[in-house]
Amino acid sequence: MKKHRVGIIMNGVTGRMGTNQHLIRSISAIMAQGGVKLSDEEVIMPDPILIGRNAAKLEELARRTGISKFSTDLAAALKDPQYSIYFDAQTTDRRFDAVKAAIAAGKHLYCEKPVATNSAQALELYRLAKKAGVKNGVVQDKLFLPGILKLRQLIATGFFGQMLSVRGEFGYWVFDGDPIAPQRPSWNYRKEDGGGIILDMLCHWRYLIDNVFGSVKAVSCMGAIHLKERRDEAGKLFKCTADDSAYATFELANGIVCQFNSSWTVRVRRDDLLTLQVDGTHGSAVAGLRNCVSQQLNNTPRAVWNPDIDSPINHLQLWSEIPAQQTYDNAFKVQWEMFLKHIVADEEFPWDLLEGAKGVQLAEKGLESWLKRAWVDVEPLVA
Repeated sequence: MKKHRVGIIMNGVTGRMGTNQHLIRSISAIMAQGGVKLSDEEVIMPDPILIGRNAAKLEELARRTGISKFSTDLAAALKDPQYSIYFDAQTTDRRFDAVKAAIAAGKHLYCEKPVATNSAQALELYRLAKKAGVKNGVVQDKLFLPGILKLRQLIATGFFGQMLSVRGEFGYWVFDGDPIAPQRPSWNYRKEDGGGIILDMLCHWRYLIDNVFGSVKAVSCMGAIHLKERRDEAGKLFKCTADDSAYATFELANGIVCQFNSSWTVRVRRDDLLTLQVDGTHGSAVAGLRNCVSQQLNNTPRAVWNPDIDSPINHLQLWSEIPAQQTYDNAFKVQWEMFLKHIVADEEFPWDLLEGAKGVQLAEKGLESWLKRAWVDVEPLVA
């Protein structure tokens, strides 16, 4: 058995997403399963080093995962030829400089989004990577969620007829620290530290819409800072300077209208933390993170408006669940395996830094729309 060892510098893995999704459920899981299989004779085996700013956290994480190598010295790791990939899951405001340094060191790149705090920097990273000849990819995890895969299956079979609209609801209540501890880091609510739900979530909605429904033509967005104060990890009160909610409408080039509400100040009364309702002439579907239900035209009830009586129709019962017709692995792990195959076997991986820059562009357009209180066109991004 030929084993392709791939050294990976994993920077920022002491954070929530870096630890849970990228390290434990992706890289550690890939190592535990014996690597990524290329053929009966070849396998890719990750060989990570954990990088961060807190040595104690790194040591504890290394103990939990059984990964022996960790360091607070990113510069030294970038100089080490045994590591060919640089992965970045730091806070957004630290990503540009670190990824730029990794490109200069000749490393292939895989990073979380947003890839930068503005599209000019995001495009600069793409151009630098292109010039340096290094392979690059951006995490687009929601494309690989079971619920979204089932939805895409419906689209591929022509289930919807002509698709008309998409309604997305995302979010949950993030506690403000008084008295219940918050479940998201405090920097998310400080603009000066790269926080804000528009910058965070419109990057997601860009790749989700572009890949599933059609290219975004224009955006109308309003943000809000609903909670003015929160408490940080030390319990200290701070003023929130970044938006915690966003209400956006996207016009697609194919005529589909998408509306997405994103909020960290909403309580969940729906099937999942993210739900997408797609309506078409022949049917509708609602997809969550893992499940998807549908309703065909001939199963659609004849609803009649009458607020004076209890509804005679139980609308929730008139939807059919889409069965799982394949085995679904962790969405982050699936994309990691695809990226490792891209590095070793040159298999296709279309979600590069340019795709990441498109997400940042849409977030910028959303912020511009909020400032102007107007629709803003989303021009094709020139690489």
